[in-house]
Amino acid sequence: MAISFSSQDITFDLKEKRKVRQWITQVVKSYGKKVGEIGYLFCSDSCLIETNRTYLNHDTYTDIITFDYVEGNIISGDIMISVERVRENANAFNASFDTELHRVIIHGILHLLGQGDKSAEEAAEMRKKEDEALAVWNTIV
Repeated sequence: MAISFSSQDITFDLKEKRKVRQWITQVVKSYGKKVGEIGYLFCSDSCLIETNRTYLNHDTYTDIITFDYVEGNIISGDIMISVERVRENANAFNASFDTELHRVIIHGILHLLGQGDKSAEEAAEMRKKEDEALAVWNTIV
């Protein structure tokens, strides 16, 4: 099991890495799954949109792209997060940067756990599960 954090084309250092790893592991276990190899890459909007264009044929800005390498009950994947987009969304949703960042971090995990967000119903369920996971964050010491 390994959850790693790195950055590309920006300077970003995730706070409380140990707590974030513990939180992700706890959320994954609550779904009856195990953590495999999960890599987070924090980057700029330009880096993320280029990846979106190259690998997904989408020409839109987004806060996160999740590459799913899940095998059975082992949750693995690469998750790219635009720090710029997270900061903009935090302002738009009147949330703190840290809260929005944690929401996006767990959003990627929920995708790896099989939660979609394409339809309005899926998006509402995703939001509910994000909120549940954020409540767990607040219980971790």
